[in-house]
Amino acid sequence: MPVKLSAPNPASLLPVKGVKLGFAQAEVRKPNRKDLLVITLPENSAVAGVFTLNRFCAAPVILCKDFLAQKAGIRALLVNTGCANAGTGQEGLNRAKQSCEALGNLLNIRANQILPFSTGVILEPLPVDKVIAGMPAAIENLKEDNWLNAAEAIMTTDIVAKGTSRKINLGGKDVTITGISKGSGMIHPNMATMLGYIATDAAISQAALESVIHHAVNKSFNCITVDGDTSTNDSLIMMATNLAGNAEINENSVDFTLLRDTLTEVAVELAQAIVRDGEGATKFMTVTVEGGKDEAECRKVAYAIAHSPLIKTAFFASDPNLGRILAAIGYAGIDDLDVNNMELYLGNVLVAEKGGRAASYREEQGSAIMKESDILVRVVLNRGKANCTIWTCDFSYDYVKINADYRS
Repeated sequence: MPVKLSAPNPASLLPVKGVKLGFAQAEVRKPNRKDLLVITLPENSAVAGVFTLNRFCAAPVILCKDFLAQKAGIRALLVNTGCANAGTGQEGLNRAKQSCEALGNLLNIRANQILPFSTGVILEPLPVDKVIAGMPAAIENLKEDNWLNAAEAIMTTDIVAKGTSRKINLGGKDVTITGISKGSGMIHPNMATMLGYIATDAAISQAALESVIHHAVNKSFNCITVDGDTSTNDSLIMMATNLAGNAEINENSVDFTLLRDTLTEVAVELAQAIVRDGEGATKFMTVTVEGGKDEAECRKVAYAIAHSPLIKTAFFASDPNLGRILAAIGYAGIDDLDVNNMELYLGNVLVAEKGGRAASYREEQGSAIMKESDILVRVVLNRGKANCTIWTCDFSYDYVKINADYRS
């Protein structure tokens, strides 16, 4: 089961003015499950995206980048699960375009005003006929309060749907922010297989929204890892319908920081939910590295710890074999690291200092902390002022079972 995570109450996912969501059971891969999502946006909405850096990026990712660059005015999103449409060459692009053209005809908009997304098995052709056949049903139930159904429609190996909302006041106007995400395995930046969709009715310029999404992703989805695998399909989209009635926000506006930070807060919650629902996860670990010369070296250390199968399996077993963490710090790639000057904490307990085990540390302290479901690993490098925090989970027997049976 996910680590301290349950599906959101439908009433907690607030409608965003102008955003409508509809779903269908298109049987892309399996029958009797929601697997197709259509999201529509009003004219003059601002839309920004951030995508995987995997060179084998999926056909829909290629199209999304192209359509966003054309600045045609995005009016809809189309998402299917069950097939990633990645590793499918030109035929994959053709099928993704065909799906956009079909939805465009139904919505009376142009194909390049639609952003397509796929998630599921790689190296298999998109069953575009099933996707197209499911579109009328998805359009028929387009509603502003369909966020939970939308979150369920984008799930693959996820156990629970992921979504959250916020309300803030900008210039005397109430503004709503609602987001959903999916992801459970094949999670690692850049970005951490995930999809994320965050919408607001705030009025914000395109340039400001671009600034916000890059700020948000670097503090959220680019700070998580389940297994160290970067997917071919990772995508995060932010949408602003400009219907809240506030004065348009740009980067110099008084309210810019509030809106940016609230959107980032939503992104962080969605990103952490992905880790808490990591395939087979039983522990949620926060890895904080402080006192580095720069953020890059802090991230090296944090990810060395978070990616180590030996460390992740030790956390699953609640075994305080903490020498594994020291080894990971040592091979993280900081050639001039003075190991005699750094400190390692498990929770608030000092575990290692001066190049070895802390004199005050007792095994029973480590055992007690390792049995908790939320665990903090804190490394203090004592060589600068930079820091970073990333989130990960343990490796359990179920991680192997889930991935061994993924295509069955």
